[in-house]
Amino acid sequence: MKQISNAVNDMSESRRSFLRGATAASLGLAAVTLSTATNSFAQDTPTIGTDPGANIMNPRNAKEFSMAVISRAELSLATSKIAVDRASKADAKEFAGFELTEAIAITTVLKELGTPVPTMTPKAKATLEKIKNAPTGPEFDKAYIQAQYENHVELRDLTESYLGQPTPPKSDMTESQGRHLGTVALATFKEHVIITHRISEELQAGA
Repeated sequence: MKQISNAVNDMSESRRSFLRGATAASLGLAAVTLSTATNSFAQDTPTIGTDPGANIMNPRNAKEFSMAVISRAELSLATSKIAVDRASKADAKEFAGFELTEAIAITTVLKELGTPVPTMTPKAKATLEKIKNAPTGPEFDKAYIQAQYENHVELRDLTESYLGQPTPPKSDMTESQGRHLGTVALATFKEHVIITHRISEELQAGA
């Protein structure tokens, strides 16, 4: 049984590694065709005192999709930096490491594409402060994992909404690459929703 369990764990870790690598590769592939669009969008979008991407739940195009994703990835990055050191439950600490790697990859590439760096909304600031101020232990783990669950539910939903838009012409490479990115990222977002939900239930049960 122990051998079977180890094999399952190895397969799960391999799958997670593949998804993270595939997401990063897809982000890189999208760089050339999305850069012009996001740079143009950055010039037209205010970034001081507001976070336009936070309010985008139904992205209509690749530009809005990148704004919506980076808004939430920035929060994941900030909270996961804290959690890799302060999370006490093994599953929560492990997830924080995976999430930090993912958030760094996504935010780095999107910034290089010219996506405006968002200013945190009051809601995001409140979430970050709650995690910062939570006592180390179960209370901290619950606050962090709950925030990650809610964040990834939004990422999953907005990605599904974007991919549900009418298929653009194949000649529109910006949108084609944006949809490729969304298709690959969606698998990771869905997986993280499931993982954080499971960890949250374990934490609530005191497991």
